Amino acid sequence: MMARMDGRTVILGGGSTGEAAAGTLRTLEPRTPITLVEEGLVGGECSYYACMPSKALLRPPEAIAAARLVPGAAEAVSGAIDVERAFWHRDQVTGSLDDSSQAEWLADRDIELVRGRAQVTGPGRAEVGDRTVEFARLLVATGSVPTIPPIPGLEDAGYWTNREATSTHEVPGRLIVIGAGPVGCELAQAFGRMGSSVTLVDLSDRLLGHDHPDAGRLLADVLEGEGIALRLGADIERVEPGARLRLGSGEMIAADRILVATGRRANVDGLGLESLGVTISKRGIEVDERLRAAENVWAAGDATGIAMFTHVGKYQARLAAADMAGREVRADYRAIPAVTFTDPQVASVGDTSGEGTVVGERGSVARLSTYERPKRPGFLKVFADPERRVLVGAVAVGPEAGEWLGQLTLAVRAEVPVEVLLDTIQPYPTFSEAVQFAVRDLGLAE
Repeated sequence: MMARMDGRTVILGGGSTGEAAAGTLRTLEPRTPITLVEEGLVGGECSYYACMPSKALLRPPEAIAAARLVPGAAEAVSGAIDVERAFWHRDQVTGSLDDSSQAEWLADRDIELVRGRAQVTGPGRAEVGDRTVEFARLLVATGSVPTIPPIPGLEDAGYWTNREATSTHEVPGRLIVIGAGPVGCELAQAFGRMGSSVTLVDLSDRLLGHDHPDAGRLLADVLEGEGIALRLGADIERVEPGARLRLGSGEMIAADRILVATGRRANVDGLGLESLGVTISKRGIEVDERLRAAENVWAAGDATGIAMFTHVGKYQARLAAADMAGREVRADYRAIPAVTFTDPQVASVGDTSGEGTVVGERGSVARLSTYERPKRPGFLKVFADPERRVLVGAVAVGPEAGEWLGQLTLAVRAEVPVEVLLDTIQPYPTFSEAVQFAVRDLGLAE
């Protein structure tokens, strides 16, 4: 067991990962001096420009769409969405970009907040503005920044990233979304339902390229049914003045705004971490299974590039803090859940490649007679190792799929035997009942 160190712990980055690390370490080490350095808002990207505001924008039109599918409720829903109130709702969720409550949370735990960008100048020393901060231990949790593709004319034409899209009070008449991953799909649907004419463009030939192909196909049908134009497998030649997108096919798409949602990269450049012996790869800071990056240096969250999800960052933060405190911990990434909060939601966990596994499937999981009319399509696929007779992955598409994925995440992580899953009593009528049927369809029951 590693001996507890005396001296100050400095955390670079005050997003959800940095906050989680600070809070955990304070619990484990009540008297350790802790300094958190943040150049932006405490709470970070997720709280103000990503997870929280995007879900807040998705929720009002989703509630209206759901009501219109339920007889009795549908007759009570009339008129268009109140866009200004939807933006007001978003602003309440993000605290109108005021992080004072987060700063108070740190102060209540005797965690010092230093605002600014840090530059590590050598072992045990960092400069933040005109201040020198000394440390015995360092945790890097500086998050990520958008990746902007080198499209000729894009910079001159101007564009939104998730930051502008999730903080705007404007609904563009015509919106081009470049990138058909989770962020692009979510914001395309949100703005489409609020009144924008949306075109979603991606070089890939399907939506959600990292998810199961069936999920992307189903979501494509939904988005097209809502009037969103899809240009998949499309090469972007350039952006012309006036926010006009020229495709390799020669097609020209005009818009009022262009939103770039083509992924993110670790925000680790220019921090001076190399002077501490930290290795930075194309992915991000290289860490071991205990989140150690060098002697007395740890890294967590998007800065590592391992899995850019808020929940993974918080998980890594807890482990890094525990390792600092001398606990025996090892990261386990076998069951990382991921949810795209479109309507329907797309949720997955573990290995869904189908390689070396057997597959059980339950289609039309949104079939419950109590839920809505007309019934919407959805499915649940589970993937199992036939030799060990345990699940290794799952993918679900349907209303609130991220919620009913929870038991499957636990099943993959804990290697719950198929027989136990089959013998589990699922509540009726809920979407969770599909788990029993999909597991049964694996054909592994003895």
